[in-house]
Amino acid sequence: MDDGTDLETRRRRLLYRSVYRGNKENDILLGQFARAHIGSFGTTELDQYERLLETGDNDIFDWVSGKAEVPAEADTPVLRQLMAFRVSF
Repeated sequence: MDDGTDLETRRRRLLYRSVYRGNKENDILLGQFARAHIGSFGTTELDQYERLLETGDNDIFDWVSGKAEVPAEADTPVLRQLMAFRVSF
């Protein structure tokens, strides 16, 4: 398998994990964000996004909604991109 195929497989897996979180708000937010951005993510961004998806739903929601401060170890360019993203209904 070449690197391009590996990246596409990773993107599909991360998109699935984004859409099916179990928390409806994060399903919508992360699903739309992933659909909009994951195709352009390289390895570094995919690594950051994967670490973000390992974070609990409540933490992600609190960071994005401004209810909690983002800890330094979670503050990545991908999280900042997510925080600037606006869901469309």
